Amino acid sequence: MPKHGKKYLEAAKKVDPNKFYSVKEAMELVKETSYANFDASVEVSYNLSVDPKQADQQIRGSLVLPNGTGKTQKVIVFAEGPQAEQAKAAGADEVGSDELVEKVQNGYLDFDVVVATPMMMAKVGRLGRILGPKGLMPNPKTGTVTMDIEKAVKNVKAGQVEYRVDRQAAIHTAIGKVSFTEEQLTENFDALRDVILRARPASAKGQYIKSVAVAATFGPGIKLDPLNLD
Repeated sequence: MPKHGKKYLEAAKKVDPNKFYSVKEAMELVKETSYANFDASVEVSYNLSVDPKQADQQIRGSLVLPNGTGKTQKVIVFAEGPQAEQAKAAGADEVGSDELVEKVQNGYLDFDVVVATPMMMAKVGRLGRILGPKGLMPNPKTGTVTMDIEKAVKNVKAGQVEYRVDRQAAIHTAIGKVSFTEEQLTENFDALRDVILRARPASAKGQYIKSVAVAATFGPGIKLDPLNLD
């Protein structure tokens, strides 16, 4: 069992581990139980009744949260010609082709999101061993491999987040910061819930959402009723 510090234990006393909280209660409590000395992130964790080994049950996508993430995302774009100019105009932090590939190969990783045109993926593919383990590889399912570079960059800057089921059939996604209002966190939670519900595979059996919890960075988990997430 991991050992927790005094601040965590004090925060945990405010959470009943045997209770399912409503969304409203959870958003109030996640702010109250945050003890970090910085503006902590608020993360939602879903455990789903899916088999990630099955191709049709590998849930993955992205959405723009109504109130953003509270974090400024640094975006690099692999593009040439008109798409490169679109990327610069949309606010990309760095745009390039071969020279940018070489820069990343040489250790440059000061960015949060990678966007690329389809034509550039043959070159970006050489970075798979670097970007893949960090979850940074562009993917059409998340809107980061596209010809509409302008939209992709603007979405990321507006608060786009990715969601992806892992090997344990779980999804972990940040929905904002502790400094957000309860209403802002609830709106972001609702937006994520809706896309996860819509993404239910036809082949998934039984109760789709097995469990849901929210927590601030370092804070205790707060359980929600998976059958009543309104």
